[in-house]
Amino acid sequence: MTARRWLVVAALLTPGLGLILALIGTVIYMAIAQSLGYFSFGAEGQFSFEYWGEVFGRRLFSRSVRYSLYIGTVSAILSVALAYPLAIWLRKPFSGSMTIGSMLKAPMLVHGLVAAFLFLNIIAYHGPLNQLMQALGIWSEPHRLQNDRHGIAVLILQVWKNLPFALLLLTGAVQGISDDVLDAARDMGAGAWSRFRKVIAPLSVSAMQAALVIIFIGALADFSFQTVVGPTNVQSLAQLMVFFKGRGDWHSAAVVGVSLMVLALAGSTLLAIAARFIMKGRLK
Repeated sequence: MTARRWLVVAALLTPGLGLILALIGTVIYMAIAQSLGYFSFGAEGQFSFEYWGEVFGRRLFSRSVRYSLYIGTVSAILSVALAYPLAIWLRKPFSGSMTIGSMLKAPMLVHGLVAAFLFLNIIAYHGPLNQLMQALGIWSEPHRLQNDRHGIAVLILQVWKNLPFALLLLTGAVQGISDDVLDAARDMGAGAWSRFRKVIAPLSVSAMQAALVIIFIGALADFSFQTVVGPTNVQSLAQLMVFFKGRGDWHSAAVVGVSLMVLALAGSTLLAIAARFIMKGRLK
């Protein structure tokens, strides 16, 4: 492609892409500058690493980092792991497959806060789940299930919300695999697991990487699920950022925001690389 053609392409993309990049760039610039002491409200800005030192020295911050990474990583892996068998099952159309596929993707239409409050009612102390377990004789008395210490309720909601998205990406990739390839593998004696490990997974690894990255970033920055059903003994990074902002400490909030962006970039890159190495069979 000639330089003139590149200029034409860039000029055509500028109205849409340029606006998006300018808006994103402005936000990133302001967050970084504010974390370094600039954009102070009511005071003159001054370059300083003081806020980084203060935030990184807090135990509250390190716990939030570990917890957010745990929620992001486990949510992404579980969503993709559960979506794969469903995508393979729905690969070939059968009677009712379209209805089943539509029902599985229905959570994408429900807002996260609505789902969180519905789930909260189900697991409430006197909610349907506790009543069912007592009626079956499994529990002798109601259990407190909401705001559990390990964030299990948050993980359940994240997987429920993100599995349809992973299914959407993986179904397209799995349906693109030729029957001839799978039949050849079957004729050579490959079982169901071997066909998945040596044929389906390597040929659909790009879709899996996209699902892992997008789900990880969304779950890492979760605020709504954490606020409604998350543990009360630890905050997610998004919660911590809002906490600092509520106290008027914009510089510390900016430090948490920049840290969140760096963790999202680094974590999603590591997940994508690990998935490619594992699925391409380079790690034994």
